[in-house]
Amino acid sequence: MKLKSELIQSIPEALANFDQLPDSAYIRLPVMKGLYGVSSASIWRGVKNLTIPKPSKLTERTTAWNVGQVRAALAAKAGV
Repeated sequence: MKLKSELIQSIPEALANFDQLPDSAYIRLPVMKGLYGVSSASIWRGVKNLTIPKPSKLTERTTAWNVGQVRAALAAKAGV
């Protein structure tokens, strides 16, 4: 049981609650990695290849993806 609680704690809150986030919200790289199930390098490769939406620079050191754009990209990937 302890292992399961540790696993739940390691999942970013935004990933666990992704379905409840408004389309205007922003998510960071760890959540993107969880949604796509790939590494950081694969996320950036997908951005370069235009298969993953381009992130926004929120501040000089903060890059994040718009939830609405990510949902649309995931739906298109799934063929919905």
